[in-house]
Parts: sequence; structure tokens; C-alpha cells
Amino acid sequence: MDVVNHSFYKKISVFLVFLFVLVTGNAQDKKITLEELKKAALEYSNQIKNGKLRAEKAEVARQEAYSKYFPEVEGTGLALYGFNDLIAPIPGVLPNGIDNIYSIGATATQPIYTGGKIRLTNQLAQVQLESRKIGTEETIDSVVLAIETKFWQLINIQEYQKVVNASKTYLNNLLKQQEDLLDAGLISKNQLLQVKVEKSGLLLRENELSNQRKIALLDLAVYAGISYDTSMVASKAVKKDIASPELTFGNPQLDLQSNNMYRLLEKQVQAAQLQVKNEKADLLPQFAVGLNASKFDSFNNDLGIDIQPIAFGTITIPISAWWGGEKKQIRQTEIEVEIAENKLKDGKDQLTVGIMKSWYDLLNAYKQIQYAEDKLLYATENLQNQRDYYNSGLSNLTDLLNAQQSKQEADAELANAIANYNQKEAVYRYRTNQLEIPSIEE
Repeated sequence: MDVVNHSFYKKISVFLVFLFVLVTGNAQDKKITLEELKKAALEYSNQIKNGKLRAEKAEVARQEAYSKYFPEVEGTGLALYGFNDLIAPIPGVLPNGIDNIYSIGATATQPIYTGGKIRLTNQLAQVQLESRKIGTEETIDSVVLAIETKFWQLINIQEYQKVVNASKTYLNNLLKQQEDLLDAGLISKNQLLQVKVEKSGLLLRENELSNQRKIALLDLAVYAGISYDTSMVASKAVKKDIASPELTFGNPQLDLQSNNMYRLLEKQVQAAQLQVKNEKADLLPQFAVGLNASKFDSFNNDLGIDIQPIAFGTITIPISAWWGGEKKQIRQTEIEVEIAENKLKDGKDQLTVGIMKSWYDLLNAYKQIQYAEDKLLYATENLQNQRDYYNSGLSNLTDLLNAQQSKQEADAELANAIANYNQKEAVYRYRTNQLEIPSIEE
């Protein structure tokens, strides 16, 4: 009976272990891809939302400016009531007098010439709209760059965790070998403790990496606006055979015409130039024509006055503006144009330097991968040799542990070099307007 119970409990235990492994495996199977994170961040980013709102506001301002091409129409109304007669009775003409009067009318005014202000105002509104749209594009690029940087930081930590796990497996096997050798009396206990100390240091590093991964994952989740879950894992096939930047991009892309920052600086110059023309228009005469139709009558007395249409024209000549503050304001705006032009020149130089810096950073990151690969090749071969030497009694345990640590460092260095290269590539693509932007539903 005891045997039966023991067998039953054993089966239950095996089933529970299997169930735990299955549930744990499913809990860890929450993969997040770079494409998904980009879309989530683009939909969540308040900076992008504000950019779109500013563009929408600029579009409304443009429509407002366009409406100035059309006549301005306004209606007026007036009613008066006098407790005493407003107009006393006139025998034979107005026997009862008038104690109330009213007036209604409408006026339409069409500007004919305003010194070009309406046209210039529309051009300024269009430039402002285009600037807001470019600004939104720049914000989108910045968000995508931030997501890629944070994503590869998380990938780097995950790859380092794999390295630590592999090292832990290696040390576990080595520890088992030391225990067998100690039981056989072939080594001293000190060598066993030496491996245990090495493993303890590795477990400490494993715990540090676990906490670093949680922080990096939280940072990524908050920025992308997704729910934070420690079971999420960044999913990306890490390429070991990365092509050189020269093969991928050719020469550095120094054409700034498609660079959003450069385009924004150009729009600032264009807006400043239009503002000068707009203020100069204040010195020119303005001419408008219009039509007014009004009716004047009383509520209880028909005065017999029909609607009277009146056509009119107005001309305004700003004489004092030629020596007043308007003239000085124009000079101030002309100075703003020079400032904007200087900013454009400085911006062009800075953007060119930034592109070249990111290019050389990318080349250097590629060289780091090659160096890390060579270092890993040597460390792998050295570890194998040291293990063979140790098993043959030709080397000591310290040399073997040093070789194992060198192999672990080489693995970590290669993972870091690959992640660093992908981050540098994202920066270069950002500065040359080559980032891959996913489409999202509006």
C-alpha cells in the first residue's frame, strides 16, 4: 500500500513539475518586436500629438488668412424709444408724432489694394503650416530613434544574460568535476572552493543583470506607452555577420535638402523675409470699395423710406508711417532676417559635422565588432586548450578559470559591440533622414 502511495505521489509531483514548467514557459513567451514598439510609441507620444495639433492650428490660421481675399460683410441694427416723442407732432404732416425709430443695414467691403498684405499674410501662413508639418516629422524621427536606442540597450542586456547563463552551465559542470575529483582524493578542497567563489561572483552578476533588464524594460515600456510586464522579452535576430557601413550606405549622405532640421532653418529664413515684405506693405496706400444698404423707419408709423443702397470707396495713406515707428520696425525685422540666415549657415555646418561624426562612429563601431570577433575566437580556442591542459594535468585550475572568464568577457564584448553598432546605425539614419518609420492608423 505504501508503495502504491509513493508511486502515486511521485506521479503527481512529476505532473506538477511539468505543469509549472509549461506555465512558466508560457509566461515568458511574451515577445515584443522593434516594429511593434515603434508603432506603440508613435501612437502614444504626446510630443507627436502636440505636433499634429500645432499643424492643425496652423492649417486653421492659413484658412483664416485665405478668407481675407473675400469681402467683409457686417450687419447693423439700431432701435430707439422715447418716453416723450422723439419727433413732435406736425399738423397735417405727422399728426401723432414719433416715439420710436429703428435702423437696419448691411455693409460689404472689398479690399482692392492693401500693399500686398493679404497675399503676404497667406504666404506667411503657408510657411508656418509647412514648418509645423516638418516639426512633426522631426518629432516622429526623434521618437523612433529613442525607441531603437532603448530597444538595443535591452537586447544588449538580454544577450549578456545568455552569456552569463552559458558561463553558469560551464561552471556547474566544472564544479561537478571538482566534486568528483575531491571525492576521489585527487584535489584539495581549496580548488573546489575556488570554483564555488567564481560561481558566486557569476550569480551576483546574474542578479545585477536581472535588475538592469527590469529597469531597461520599464524605461522602454513607459516610453512606448505599453503595460510593463517583467516577462516581456525583446525579440530580435541579432546578426553576427554585419556588413560594413561602406557596403550598406556607400559614402556619407551629406545632402541636407531632405534633412528636417535644415528644412526648418530654411523656413525660418523664408518667414523672416516675408515678414519684412509684410511690414513694408504698411507704408503703402490701401484702397477698398464697398456697398451699404440700410433702412430707417418707425415701428408704428410708416415713414415710407425704402432701403437706400450706397456705394463707397476708401483710401488710406499712412503718411506718418514713413518717419514713425513703422519704419524702425522694418529695420528690426531686416535684422531678424540676417540672424536667421546666419543660423542657417551655422546649422548647415553643425549638421554636416554631426553627420560625419555619426559616420565615423559607425565605422568605429564596425571595427569594434571585428575586434570582438577576433577576441572571442582566441578566447574560445584558449578555453578549449586550457580545459584539455587541465584535464591532462598540464595546467592549474586558476589558468582554466581565467580562460573561462576571458571567454565570458569576450562573449559580452561582442554582444555589446553588436548592440552599439545598431545604435550608432540608428543615429546615422536619423541624421541622414533614413530611419524606417512604420505606418500607423490615424
